[in-house]
Amino acid sequence: MPAVVVAVVVGGLYFLGYRYYSRYLAEKVYALDPAYVTPAHRFSDGVDFVPTNKHVVFGHHFTSVAGAAPIVGPAIAVFWGWGPALLWIVVGTIFAAGVHDFGSLAVSVRHRARNIGTIARDIISVRARTLFLVIIFFLLTLVNAVFAVVIGNLFVANPGAVIPIFVEIPLAIGIGQYIYKTRSPALVPSLVGVVALYALIWVGQQVPIDITPLAEALGFEMARNLWVIILFAYAFIASRLPVWMLLQPRDYINSHQLFIALGVIGLGVLVGWNTIVAPVVNDVPDDSPSIFPFLFITIACGAISGFHSLVSSGTTAKQIDKETDARYVGYMGAVGEGSLAMGAVLAVTAGVVATRTDWEALYPDFATASGGAVGNFVNGVAVFANNLGVPLELGAIFAAVVVISFAATTMDTGVRLQRYVVQEISEIAGWRAGARNLTLAGAIAVVVPLVMALLPGGGEAGYTFGVLWQLFGTTNQLTAGLALTVVAVWVAKRGRNPVAVVVPLVFLLVMTSWALLVNLKNFVDAGEWVLAPLDAIIFVLAMWLIVEAALVVQRMRRGELPPDTEDVDESVGGAQQRREP
Repeated sequence: MPAVVVAVVVGGLYFLGYRYYSRYLAEKVYALDPAYVTPAHRFSDGVDFVPTNKHVVFGHHFTSVAGAAPIVGPAIAVFWGWGPALLWIVVGTIFAAGVHDFGSLAVSVRHRARNIGTIARDIISVRARTLFLVIIFFLLTLVNAVFAVVIGNLFVANPGAVIPIFVEIPLAIGIGQYIYKTRSPALVPSLVGVVALYALIWVGQQVPIDITPLAEALGFEMARNLWVIILFAYAFIASRLPVWMLLQPRDYINSHQLFIALGVIGLGVLVGWNTIVAPVVNDVPDDSPSIFPFLFITIACGAISGFHSLVSSGTTAKQIDKETDARYVGYMGAVGEGSLAMGAVLAVTAGVVATRTDWEALYPDFATASGGAVGNFVNGVAVFANNLGVPLELGAIFAAVVVISFAATTMDTGVRLQRYVVQEISEIAGWRAGARNLTLAGAIAVVVPLVMALLPGGGEAGYTFGVLWQLFGTTNQLTAGLALTVVAVWVAKRGRNPVAVVVPLVFLLVMTSWALLVNLKNFVDAGEWVLAPLDAIIFVLAMWLIVEAALVVQRMRRGELPPDTEDVDESVGGAQQRREP
């Protein structure tokens, strides 16, 4: 099948989803109020709480949630066939991710822009907050560890991407300073930043940075591990900066890359008329993971991802100018990621190879599919770019820059969110130093995933894709299910129909619980004594949180509805009344 046909059909479905389904959610389920005074205005501090144009917030939100996962997951999952992978991406984006991302953002805006774990206390119970925060801590640890390794591998494989990525940092800071001090619109400066970034791709090709000799001199077995350490050192510093200084301008620059990358993929498949050579449903080896439930946790980001609820309720909610912006930022962010996931499917099924035989050589088994996923995407996009006259080597650097930019932004946000979570858990535990000392909390947020990222093993796919990715996927999807649980109870408390939230909630909880149990057995059989206990702990905490939510629903049915203390009237009129003596 011509890849362009798939792109057009999927794009049309996404348009209909945003046009109609997101409007239904905004009006009938989440009941957005344009007069509501958002936390960005109520608690404006110029650091985290900053009222921001919705297009700029979209740029931050999308690039923070995208990362490498909507590329890696689909690029692995086509192992079962591009048909089921693409079907889950499309259905998941429209009816699950859109509901989840939009809902968690709307709930957070109504709860002082607190994270979804803390909101669980207000919506469900005090214990629910602790349970959810611990699960979030594990998820962020896995996210940051996985993305650091992805970036490190890409730097080693594509040394020409190093200069563009690292020069983008001071470039974004300069743009952020200009916008903040002059109060100018961000569009033109950020477009200038994109042009400069892509000019640097040519520079990077001419001056590739290979740190292998330095890594060997320092005693590292792999240059990737030195990159991982450098990345976490950078993330520690970046997470301490005000959002307007680096996070927002860098995210806005990177958001343009989404449209450029999708444009390259779309025009590339049109001009080259590339054909999907992979099977619709693949006849996988007998020892492969089962498509149920593992397809639905391998493709997490790109269909639905619990990490998005952490971004929505962690940084994005603090920047929403008007509550009605949540529809554009939340639902459209999910559509953007779904589009990127679709592009990943096309790149690894129609771009990277020209024949079915060549494709089968890249996907002979699950381990090979996992280990080669990012490289297959980069090479596939390079082929699409080559259809437009871009040399293959330059196209590969371009694709690598896109992936690294998204993944690095996710690391920035992930470490910042992890610091928030460490502080909240420390507060609950009564550890004052962890709750008050930002440097200490930031160090914990960095050191734990750093150690995880440096662990050896995992067979042919490596520890990250052979081991960590399995637990990352299940924990990520489980977090999405738990976030939907909070959203569903909140919607029900407001007297609205929660069915649109409950359906994806039930599906996710079934699939992820199933996967956690299967993985637990596999980890024990393989002697993975780091991940087996983590898997068991996450499963127990999740089941406990679900029981807590069920008890709340039961009390609701008996008419014993606890007050939702944070969901107060913060309309313009209501806020004015409270300010008057």
